[in-house]
Amino acid sequence: MASQPPTNEVFFREVDEELRRDEMAEFARRYGVWVIVAIVAALLALGGFLYWRHHQEQVAGTQGEQFQQAIQALGANKVDEASKQLAPLAASDIDGYRAMARFTEADILLQKNDLKGAAAKFASIAQDQSLAESFRDLALIRQTAAEYDSLKPDVVISRLRGLAVKGGPWFGSAGEMVALAYLRQGRRDLAGDLFGQIAATEHVPESIRQRAVQMSGTLGVDAVDQNEDKAAQ
Repeated sequence: MASQPPTNEVFFREVDEELRRDEMAEFARRYGVWVIVAIVAALLALGGFLYWRHHQEQVAGTQGEQFQQAIQALGANKVDEASKQLAPLAASDIDGYRAMARFTEADILLQKNDLKGAAAKFASIAQDQSLAESFRDLALIRQTAAEYDSLKPDVVISRLRGLAVKGGPWFGSAGEMVALAYLRQGRRDLAGDLFGQIAATEHVPESIRQRAVQMSGTLGVDAVDQNEDKAAQ
């Protein structure tokens, strides 16, 4: 039986497919090299990223072990050995380990009663804008504590007033130093009020709260009454 001629629909579909094949062939002749280059570049970028992430994980694991060894050396009173292990970590590209190593170095200086050296180390952390704000704030508090006796009261207040805020994470530590600075200025009312707030704040460490209760009582502020009023509210 003789074959039937293709219908218009079949004919147009065949022509359309042939046209697309011609277009793809022409596209490949013109742009094939660049498509291949783009694909290779994308694969290289992906491979580079995966390698970088794997390398970072390896580095973090290695540095974690180094930091643990430094802490163990300190626990065994091997300060020189710990210092050698901390030195490269203090220059780490990983912010957490860099901050912890430098804090530990500063603490070693404090143990040696090198207040000036410790304060300088804390100051370098506080000024490192690449670190998280929580690290920098803590470093500023530790710096101020290390050199507190050599600072004028107004310097302490200007440094820490922004951290001595009720509800803030550093309210107890910063607030206590600010309140003592007010006392040194003879501003007993401000000191008493701040000590009273510290004594009435539950998230402040217990040791700081106890000192605040004693100081506020000495200054005529009844922290116990403040706590009772707060509970009644």
